[in-house]
Amino acid sequence: MESLEELFGGIDIYLFDQLLRGRIAAGHRIVDAGCGFGRNLVYLLRSGYEVYGVDTDPEAVAYVRRTAATLAPGREANFRVAPVEAMGFPDAFADVVICNTVLHLARDEEQFRAMLSGCWRVLKPGGLFFSRLASLEGMEGRFQHVAGRRYVLLDGTERFLVDEKMLMEMTAELGARLADPLKTTIVHGQRSMTTWVLRKNE
Repeated sequence: MESLEELFGGIDIYLFDQLLRGRIAAGHRIVDAGCGFGRNLVYLLRSGYEVYGVDTDPEAVAYVRRTAATLAPGREANFRVAPVEAMGFPDAFADVVICNTVLHLARDEEQFRAMLSGCWRVLKPGGLFFSRLASLEGMEGRFQHVAGRRYVLLDGTERFLVDEKMLMEMTAELGARLADPLKTTIVHGQRSMTTWVLRKNE
C-alpha cells in the first residue's frame, strides 16, 4: 500500500484544500509557475492531469522531468527552464496557475508585477490563480527593512513582502475576485505566509 507521501508528495496543504473542494478538477490544464523540484506536482502527475511548469533552476527542472518520466511518461517536455514573467506559454493557456512560495522572491515591485502579469496572461478567463507568499500580516514591525518592500525575516532570509492592502489593490487592478478570503499563517519566530486565491473574470 502506498504511503500518503508517495501519493501526494510534499503538496502545500492550502493547495490540497483547493483540490478537496473540486476547484482543480480532472480535465484542467495546470501551470506551476516556479515549480521548483515539483513538490506540488506528484499527485497531479500521478492522477493524469495535464501539467506544465517552469523554473529558473535547470537542476530543479531536470528533476521534475525525471519525476514526470516515472509518473506520467510522455509529459517530460511540459517542464522548461524559464522565468515566471516570461513562461512562453500562449495567452489563456491554463485553467489553473499555481505560483506557490515564488512571488516573494521578486527583487522589487517591478519584478513582482511582471511575475504576476506573466501568471495572469496564461490563465484562461474563469480560471483559478493560487499563490502563497510571505507577507507582513501579523508580523508588522518585527522584520528588518532593507529597501522598498524587501525585508530580512526572523529566519534570516530576505524577501519581498506584501500586505493585505497591496494584495487587495492588485486584485482590483487585475479585475479579479477573491476565490477565498485572504488567509495568513504566522510561522512562529520565522515569517508570515498569506494564501491569495483569485478567480479571473470571464
